[in-house]
Amino acid sequence: MILLTRVDHRLLHGQVAFSWTQTIGADCILIANDDVPNNEIRKTTIKLAKPQGVKLVIKNIENSIAALTSGVTDKYKLFIVVESIADAYKLAEAYPEIKRINLGGIKAKDGSRSIGKSVNVLPEEEELLKELVAKGIDVDIQQVPSEKKVKVTEVL
Repeated sequence: MILLTRVDHRLLHGQVAFSWTQTIGADCILIANDDVPNNEIRKTTIKLAKPQGVKLVIKNIENSIAALTSGVTDKYKLFIVVESIADAYKLAEAYPEIKRINLGGIKAKDGSRSIGKSVNVLPEEEELLKELVAKGIDVDIQQVPSEKKVKVTEVL
């Protein structure tokens, strides 16, 4: 069961690893990212941030989709973390059971605009967010669980 899908350019770090995992009650974190599985430094850093007692799985986007659709993840209370809106979109397109996407941290890039605390989007990312919302997916901005959730439709 997917508890939450989060977009955070830092992927797994203290805030995500501890506050979110505890709050939502996840017992498995899936890092879905095309770079990390082949990048030993990033992989090691992510493994260091893993909370005790929580399973950590690192897969590229294609293999993440395969794992989700195969049912192998069904036994877990799953917390999915991706690096970009595009990656979240790919997962949600391939796996309709994703019902909520949390935007946590998206760094500023040339041409992006701020739509919330630490959330910056490019015009093409805004379009992806609008498509996700149109499909009935709850997309919100929330850094930490104690903060008020802001629906992305209020800031686009």
